[in-house]
Amino acid sequence: MAKKERKPIGEMSFLDHLEELRWLLVRSTIAIIVIAGACYFIDDYIFDTIIFGPKDPNFITYRFFCELTHYFGIQDSYACVTEFKFIIQNTEVGGQFSIYLWMLITFGFILGFPYILWEVWRFISPALYKKERENAAYFIIISSLLFFIGVLFGYFIVIPLSINFFGTFNVSNTIVNQFTIDSYIGMIKTSLIASGLVFEMPIIIYFLTKLGLVTPEFLRKHRRIAVVIILVVAAIVTPPDIPSQVIVSIPMLILYEVSIIISAVVIKKQKENEQIS
Repeated sequence: MAKKERKPIGEMSFLDHLEELRWLLVRSTIAIIVIAGACYFIDDYIFDTIIFGPKDPNFITYRFFCELTHYFGIQDSYACVTEFKFIIQNTEVGGQFSIYLWMLITFGFILGFPYILWEVWRFISPALYKKERENAAYFIIISSLLFFIGVLFGYFIVIPLSINFFGTFNVSNTIVNQFTIDSYIGMIKTSLIASGLVFEMPIIIYFLTKLGLVTPEFLRKHRRIAVVIILVVAAIVTPPDIPSQVIVSIPMLILYEVSIIISAVVIKKQKENEQIS
């Protein structure tokens, strides 16, 4: 059977767009499942080293913050944790199997993110100019890099801060922390994916500016509101202590300022193209 050729963007109906979107989702899902299947062969490393690594007091983040507090002469800091007095338990019959599958799928999504971006680019590229379509490689590389930096930030900063706070906090010595595997894994998944997507802010602002939905003036005017929103997001994804919230807020504020610069560059390019044409 001959492969159905893709219609030009101007000739595609609403149903044609839905069909393209459907195949985008199908191919992306298949890619995630294939990568998740490949992760099966390193599942011991994924669970024992990566997922449960941050619950080890010798994890690199704890040692870094402990040495940092000592450098500034801060003694008896909760950053210097020696042990976590909690256990992780499974309370459901099929709990471990369900967690196993979902974590493999989560890693499939994270590792397959560049391919998903490529599929998204193929979907939106017909609506772009020829010069913009030629920048596909830059879009995928930069977007993937930002996403992976966000995932690493979530893994090495957000997750350890959360485990350190909740793993050492107790209202009474008579209470023993016994976290369910669902809550622990849920925190891991949310922190990794949310952090990765938050770091996509400059890319999102780029396309919103291209669509005329935001301008650098709009972003500067509402900077205070953005700061409040960032602080609220930081308060949600981190433990309720000021140092953790500040640590998480700083890169988000930097990303917002970078987004303003990107928006300004896009507007400048658009004006230059209008003058040339």
